[in-house]
Amino acid sequence: MGGVTSAHHALAPHAALRINEVFFSIQGESSRVGWPTVFVRLTGCPLRCRWCDTEYAFHEGASRSLEDLVAEVRRHPARHVCVTGGEPLAQPAVHALMTTLADAGLEVSLETSGALDTSAVDPRVRVVMDLKCPDSGEVDRNRWANIAHLKPHDEVKFVIASRTDYEWMRDVVAREGLTRRCAVLASPVWGEVDPAELAAWVLADGLDVRLQVQLHKVLWHDARGR
Repeated sequence: MGGVTSAHHALAPHAALRINEVFFSIQGESSRVGWPTVFVRLTGCPLRCRWCDTEYAFHEGASRSLEDLVAEVRRHPARHVCVTGGEPLAQPAVHALMTTLADAGLEVSLETSGALDTSAVDPRVRVVMDLKCPDSGEVDRNRWANIAHLKPHDEVKFVIASRTDYEWMRDVVAREGLTRRCAVLASPVWGEVDPAELAAWVLADGLDVRLQVQLHKVLWHDARGR
């Protein structure tokens, strides 16, 4: 871990990131659902999932220094930080940001599409990695080599838009032995799959996966969680 930290710190004095927004809200997804969390949303994403609810992050944003970002995060009364996007790993300097936040004693999670290499992510960071189902339109972008880099505290998320997506998830979970590696999340696309129906499918198959409903949309009916 020391090698990762020192390598990333070498970037820190010159690091800058294009940032869409930084805000303080309630975590709506993952095993950290419900925790007050500072969200750092990076601009840009190489994928175009059909059901994406953060298209505003594809292009909107401004360049900000690492020092400025960390200072803003620490002004909020939270120990949880979620680095999200867009696709955060599309900006290499995100590694310096995550390592600096972890060095500050914060609990850091990374929301990533799984299409880009996760091997260099600081091991203290909780990786929440999507595997794109067929109805996303981006199933061919999944980087299967990332599965080997999963740690016990990481999570794999499947966003389910149909019964076809569910059955694809079920087969991938079994083929890759995902539940032996880390937690697996099944998340229905808002307005397309009834969460109760997805729950029934999971129970009928006895899958050891965690059903999640986007809490921020339950609370505020929007994508930004505020």
